[in-house]
Amino acid sequence: MFSDKKNRSSNNTQTIAGRNVIGKSTTFVGEIISEGDFRIDGTIEGSIKTTGRLIIGKEGKIIGKATCLNADFEGHFSGELNVENLLTLKESANIQGDVSMEKLSVEPGAVFNVNCKMKGAVNLHKNEKTKVEKTA
Repeated sequence: MFSDKKNRSSNNTQTIAGRNVIGKSTTFVGEIISEGDFRIDGTIEGSIKTTGRLIIGKEGKIIGKATCLNADFEGHFSGELNVENLLTLKESANIQGDVSMEKLSVEPGAVFNVNCKMKGAVNLHKNEKTKVEKTA
C-alpha cells in the first residue's frame, strides 16, 4: 500500500526538473558531461561540459575547464571557460583564466581578470570594398 521509493541521494548531487545540482557541501573531482543545465553551489576540480546553462552560485567554485551554451556566474571560476553564447557575471563573480564567448554581460563589482576572446565578431574589412571618389 505504501511505497518506500523515495528519491534518496547519498551525496549532495541531485537533479531537479532537468537541472543538475552540486550542493554547497560537495566537492567533485573529475570530469562531468551533461546535456542539461548545471548549477554549482559546491566545488568542482576538473572539467564540466554541458549543452545547457552553467550556473555558479555565490558559494560555488570551479577550478579547471568548463564548456557550456550559456553561463551565469555569481561565484568563483579559475581556468579555461568556453561559452557558446552569453556569459553573465553578477556583482559577486570572480573569474580568472582564459575565456571565450560570443556575448558578455558584467555587473559592477564583478572581477574579470582573463585573457578574453569574443567569438562571432564581424570583420568589417573582409566585406568592405574600397571606394574611389571622382573629383571634377
